[in-house]
Amino acid sequence: MDISVFVSRRKELKISQVKLCDGICTQATLSKFENNSRVPSLAILSKLCVRMGMTVDDLYQEDSYSDAQLTEVLNATEKELMMENYQEVLKKLESVNQGQINALPAKMQFCYLWGCVNALINKQSDEILFDFSRILNDLDDHHQTIFTQLAFLGSGIMYARHREIDQAAFYFEKVAQYIHDYQATKQSDEDNYFLRILTLIFYTAEFYADQNNFKVSNHLIKLGVQICSDNRVTYYLPRLKFLSTQNALRQHKHPELIQQLMEETQVFARINQNDVVVVKLAALKLQFQQELQTRQA
Repeated sequence: MDISVFVSRRKELKISQVKLCDGICTQATLSKFENNSRVPSLAILSKLCVRMGMTVDDLYQEDSYSDAQLTEVLNATEKELMMENYQEVLKKLESVNQGQINALPAKMQFCYLWGCVNALINKQSDEILFDFSRILNDLDDHHQTIFTQLAFLGSGIMYARHREIDQAAFYFEKVAQYIHDYQATKQSDEDNYFLRILTLIFYTAEFYADQNNFKVSNHLIKLGVQICSDNRVTYYLPRLKFLSTQNALRQHKHPELIQQLMEETQVFARINQNDVVVVKLAALKLQFQQELQTRQA
């Protein structure tokens, strides 16, 4: 605990010891804390901190996070994951001490992020499945939150990347059913719910596209774009538009439609500063030009 943070805050607010401790504790108790590092009871210390607009967590070392700071870090990490900035995801996760995490949703979010990024960068299966098994068998053992579906999704991504398609399909079918049920209920009581639904939709659409099931893939893409529009979220629009373009090219759709989809992808990628999609789109444009030349020949 860094008591100097407490003292600095009190002096910054120009509150005397007498005024700060009024109705909470004696001035002697406060003085012993500030001058002799004798920490009072948690109830007293918490009240003193609240009076100065801070929490007890704020008194700990800089390499620790308060609950609010931890939530902010994890949410920022999740958005980096959606932008495919995997190095930044790893950097942020490594800055978090898992022992600091107290809230159950934060624990599940932390495990999901570790498992998912490890799946996407092709880490060993045991590293990936350990984090997902913590969600499925411990943290959400009744499978009542969306983190169960995200754990299913991450497991499916891992198996798909290892070309174990039957195992991947097992998990993606579970996720697809959840998405179908979501369309009927549209529940939204959890933090970042729509962004997580979009995560489920995008990777499931990508899996079915890889299996040449363009009907299901395109249906999911359309649903994802609609959710982005309804909830004014744009993180996934570049990726959804890119996948739509990729599907159209693989289905040999009319060149004008493909060109239009490419332009839409480019616009949304620039708006969201998604450099990964910009690079992928450049490669897809080259492929498109080569196919046009082949058709004309």
